[in-house]
Amino acid sequence: MKKITKGKFEGLQTISNERGVITAAAMDQRGSLQKSLAKERGVDKKDITAKDMGLFKEAVTEVLTPYASAILLDPNFGLSAIKKKSSNAGLLLAYESSGYDTPADEKNERRTTLTPGWNVQKAKQNGADAIKLLLYYDPFASRETNDYQEALTRKVGEECEREDIPFLLELVAYDHNGLDEKGPEFAKIKPKMVIESVKRFSHPKYKVDVLKVEVPVNLQFTEGTESYKGENPAYTKKEALEYFRKLSKVSNIPKIYLSAGVDNPVFLEGVRMGIEAGAKPNGVLCGRATWKGGIPVYAKQGVNAFKEWLKGEGVMNIQNLNKILEKATAWYD
Repeated sequence: MKKITKGKFEGLQTISNERGVITAAAMDQRGSLQKSLAKERGVDKKDITAKDMGLFKEAVTEVLTPYASAILLDPNFGLSAIKKKSSNAGLLLAYESSGYDTPADEKNERRTTLTPGWNVQKAKQNGADAIKLLLYYDPFASRETNDYQEALTRKVGEECEREDIPFLLELVAYDHNGLDEKGPEFAKIKPKMVIESVKRFSHPKYKVDVLKVEVPVNLQFTEGTESYKGENPAYTKKEALEYFRKLSKVSNIPKIYLSAGVDNPVFLEGVRMGIEAGAKPNGVLCGRATWKGGIPVYAKQGVNAFKEWLKGEGVMNIQNLNKILEKATAWYD
C-alpha cells in the first residue's frame, strides 16, 4: 500500500466500518432524481423544487445512515441533510456539477464540470471526511476531451492533497459513438473500457485514494447469472468472473463498486461475483439500488410515507448488501 498522510488516513477510517470496509450510501443524485420525481408526479422537471429534493435527501440520510459507514451528499440540495446523519456515519461530499457538458464538435462526448462556488476547502468546512468526483470517461474519445477530463482530475487530486483529505474518483463508462449504455453492444465493450479507465487513473499523478468503479460487465447480458435477460449474451459467467479479476489486478488503489442505477438484486449479484472472483472489493457506494423503489412513494404520498418505505424496504436492501460485504476486504489490506 502507498504511504498515506494522517488526514487522508483518518478520513478513510471515518467513511469505513470497523473492519475497514466502505459500506456507504450515495444520495448525491440531482438531475436524475428530479427527472424521476417529475415523471412520477406527471409534472415538468423544473416543477420539482429544491425543498422537494432536500426533504428526499434528508429522509434517506436519517433512515439509512445508522446502517451505513458513510453518506455521499451534494452541495446543491444535500447540505441540509448533513444534520440528519447518524453519528456513526462519515460524510462524503461531491465536487462535480450534475450532468456533463458536450463539446459542440463532438456531440456524444462528455466533459465533467465542477460545482460553481464550491471547492474542497468549503466541503471540509461543511464537515466532509472525503471528496468525490464523478468522471465520465471513454478511453477512446477524442484526445481533446480526454485531456480535459484528465486535467480536471489532476486539479481535484492536487486540491485534496493540499487539504489533506481523501479523494474518491468515480469512473463512469460511456461510448463517444453514442451506443446505449444499457444495451447489448455496449455490454460487449464495457469490460475493456472499465479496465482501461481504471488503469489510466491509477497513475500517481492523479493522487486518487479510492476508485469508485462500475462492475466490469453488464449482468443482464451475462449468460449463467441470475440477472441474465435470456438473449444477446455478451459473455458467459466464467468470462465475466475473469473480467472482475483483471479489473482487480490492473490497479493497487482500493476499489469500491457503484450501483450505476441498476435494481437491487442485480447490484447484489454483481458484488457477490466480485467477491467470488477473488477481486477483493473494498466496499460499495450504493445509491439508487437501495432507495429508488421509494421514489413513487415519495412523489405521490409524501415524505412520511417515504420514510416508512425506507424503514422497511430501504433498510432491508442495505442490510442485504452489508451481509455480502462481510466478505469484502479492508481498504488498507
